[in-house]
Amino acid sequence: MSDLTGTSKPPLRRRVIIAVIAVVVLVLLVAGVKAWQIMGYIAAAKKNGAPAQTVTTIVASSSDWQPEVSAVGSVRAVRGVDVTTEVTGLVRSLEFHSGDEAKRGQVLVRLNADSDIATLHSLEAAADLAATVYERDKLQFEAQAISQAQLDADAADLKNKRAQAAAQAALVEKKIIRAPFDGRLGITTVNPGQYLNTGDKVVTLQQLDPVYVDFRLPQEDLAQISLGLEVRLSLDAFPNDSFGGKITAADPLIDSASRNFQAEATVPNPGRKLLPGMFVRVAVLSGAKQHYLTLPQTAITFNPYGSTVFLAHKDEKGQLIAQQIFVTTGPARGDQIAVLKGVKDGDEIVTTGQLKLKNGTPLDISTMAQPTDDAHPRPQEH
Repeated sequence: MSDLTGTSKPPLRRRVIIAVIAVVVLVLLVAGVKAWQIMGYIAAAKKNGAPAQTVTTIVASSSDWQPEVSAVGSVRAVRGVDVTTEVTGLVRSLEFHSGDEAKRGQVLVRLNADSDIATLHSLEAAADLAATVYERDKLQFEAQAISQAQLDADAADLKNKRAQAAAQAALVEKKIIRAPFDGRLGITTVNPGQYLNTGDKVVTLQQLDPVYVDFRLPQEDLAQISLGLEVRLSLDAFPNDSFGGKITAADPLIDSASRNFQAEATVPNPGRKLLPGMFVRVAVLSGAKQHYLTLPQTAITFNPYGSTVFLAHKDEKGQLIAQQIFVTTGPARGDQIAVLKGVKDGDEIVTTGQLKLKNGTPLDISTMAQPTDDAHPRPQEH
């Protein structure tokens, strides 16, 4: 038994040693493979450089700019009034419908004037009688049958009677309410048989062609505003329409609280689309056109030490890389900004993705999600 036990131990020890050696060889083999892969990655990185970054670009180009001064304004009728009554009376008839176009002098409302007309006829008869008496007394005066004092009294009585008749005729005329000028009538709530007091509103009347647009500007823009300058209007009610006019007046008084001054533009309105009280955006075309190279505002990186852009150009190997350059910017309009120095026509400029770039970074140009580049952007709702 002892011989059998002694002869069985060596083979077991050898098997354990062989297993340990196999495990060590396997570990070394795996480590060697991984080390070879890592060295390959390092070599590839050194050979290929940094990975390309996806950006969007635009080709810089020049365009004509019209200097503008922007403001918000309100539409006001050149002539607008609430038609009211001058005298009290009962409405006999309405001679219009709500929303009608009215002409100057057109009868709108007739008040009951029967008693006033009767009084007028009485006064006219008295005036006629006074005229007859005066004419008869003139003949008697020529025949020296009456005195000069009597003739003067007859003349004064005639004038008084005629004045009373004229006053009564004016009162009768006030019983007929007429349109004071051409315009569009509003909605009325007056009905026949209704009693109106002095000053009661009958209907609104607005002259809609042309219209005034009132807007305010800061005093810094005063030098750019003069009579006759062209203005352009836009409003949300008609987003596809543009309305033009000219500045016709500027208030000589600056508001001491806001340091703004008021200007007034006259705008033709043949389509009657602009209505009094509307909110509009006003652009005053001030000065001659300027020729600027423009970029989307997203292309500019503003820093404390200056404004920069990234230029996309090819290196000596033909690979597209980024190059950061300083630029001098000018005025802005909408989504665009003028570049005065640093960029020329035809340069390809990075518009988005600048935060992940530095000089020499390879670029991968994408045509997706281009930034807006509109001189007159409008709010969009999605």
